[in-house]
Amino acid sequence: MSTLTERAEPVEPTGPTGRAEPVEVAAGYRAGRTLPLRVELVRQLKRRRTLVMGAILAALPFVLVVAFAIGGTPDGGPDGNRVNLMDTATASGANFAAVNLFVSAGFLLVIPVALFCGDTVASEAGWSSLRYLLAAPVPRMRLLWSKLIVGLGMSLAAMVLLPVVALAVGTAAYGWGPLQIPTGGALDPGTAAQRLVVVVAYIFVSQLVTAGLAFWLSTRTDAPLGAVGGAVGLTIVGNVLDAVTALGDWRHFLPAHWQFAWADAVQPTPEWSGMIQGASVSVTYALVLFALAFRGFVRKDVVS
Repeated sequence: MSTLTERAEPVEPTGPTGRAEPVEVAAGYRAGRTLPLRVELVRQLKRRRTLVMGAILAALPFVLVVAFAIGGTPDGGPDGNRVNLMDTATASGANFAAVNLFVSAGFLLVIPVALFCGDTVASEAGWSSLRYLLAAPVPRMRLLWSKLIVGLGMSLAAMVLLPVVALAVGTAAYGWGPLQIPTGGALDPGTAAQRLVVVVAYIFVSQLVTAGLAFWLSTRTDAPLGAVGGAVGLTIVGNVLDAVTALGDWRHFLPAHWQFAWADAVQPTPEWSGMIQGASVSVTYALVLFALAFRGFVRKDVVS
C-alpha cells in the first residue's frame, strides 16, 4: 500500500535552481511538527560560542568586584561631590547589579543578541547544511520561526544571566540592602528587585532592533561573521550618530538615543515616557527587519 498522499504540494527539497518543486507528501506529515523548538534549542546550547558568551557574561561581575577591590571604594567623582550610578556600585548588591547593567547595556549586551540572532540561518548556509535541512522537509517559514524564537530566547537568557550573577556576587561582597539612588533616596530590596526586572525587560526590547538587523543579515549571507559583525557595526554607527548633537530631534528616531532610558525606572517615582518612546522605536524597526528577513528568505534560491 502506498504511503503517499494523492495530492502534490510545493514543499522542499529544492530543485537545481534552489526553488521549491512539487513533490508528493508522505502520509502523516505535519509541517508544524518539523524542527521542534527543543531540538533547535539543544543544538544552539551545545555550541561553543554559546558557552563562551555565557562564561564572559558570568565573569563580568567578578571582574568588577576585583576592580573595585583594587581601586578602592568610589568617592563621588573627582571633586568628591558629584555622584553618579557608578559611584554607588558598592552600596549594596542591588546597586552592584544595576551598575553591571549600566556598563554593559551600551555594547556588551549587544554582542549576544547579534550572535544568537545573526549566527542562525547563515551558519547553516556556511556549513552547507541549509539545503539538506530544508529537504527534511522543513518549510522555510517553520525554519525561520524556530531559529528566531530560539535566538530571541537565548538573547533574553543572556540578559537575565548578567544581573542575576551580579546580584549574587554583589550581595556576597557588599551585603543585601536597599538600592541607593545617586540623586537621593533609596528603594527597598523588594522594590529594587522589581525595578531591575523592568530594566532587563526594557533592555531586551531596546535590543530587538539589533536582533532584527542580525536576523535579516543572516538570511542574506552565507557568512555568520558578516551577519553578526554587520549588526554590531551598524549598532555602533547608531551610537555615534546619537552623539552628534547637530542632528537635533532627528536623534529621537535612533534606537541608540533611548538605550539608557531605563535609568528612569530606578528613581523613587519612575518615569515611563522615555522607555515607551524607546520601546516603540525599537519594536517598529524590528518588525520591519523581521518582515524583510521572512519575505526575502521565502523567495531566496537556496543552493548551499
